Amino acid sequence: MATVLSVSGSPSASSRTNRLLRHLDDRLVAQGHEVIPLDVRTIPAEALLGADFRHPAIVAATELFARADGVVVGTPVYKASYSGVLKALLDLLPQYALAGKTVLPLATGGSTAHVLAIDYALRPVLSSMGAAHIVQGWFTLDKDITVRDDGSLAVAAPADQALSQVVDRFSAALGRTPVLAAAG
Repeated sequence: MATVLSVSGSPSASSRTNRLLRHLDDRLVAQGHEVIPLDVRTIPAEALLGADFRHPAIVAATELFARADGVVVGTPVYKASYSGVLKALLDLLPQYALAGKTVLPLATGGSTAHVLAIDYALRPVLSSMGAAHIVQGWFTLDKDITVRDDGSLAVAAPADQALSQVVDRFSAALGRTPVLAAAG
């Protein structure tokens, strides 16, 4: 099957966004995909904020994007947009780092007022980076994501159902041949 890079754009180690992505990674692995998690918060701040394209962590992240057939990008929504750490990483990747790739944008937030952040903030950036196919994304409310005492994740049934469908469509799209791929 495909190699999927699962990118968490959350700056927090205990993030619901990060936990949700890892939960969805399990579904992709069960479908036969190789999933490589990348938590942007683990990339040294001096590399991200100093725009150090040659920093080993940036080089390694760039190589992960190049290796992937598909990319899941998850972010918490802050001020009606995706996170700053995610923006910093995307700015350091090659212009067409997503060329020929299928991409699934996901977001989490505290209010439905931010539901369009995927379409108005994140999708244009992913498109400008040459994504061959950006599947329908999904916004999940923070209140629908609960971390149990044992550290496991519980997702409210309606949200879990919707996320399963979105992930399954992404998985199916990974097998298709892109109609148009951006020049690299």
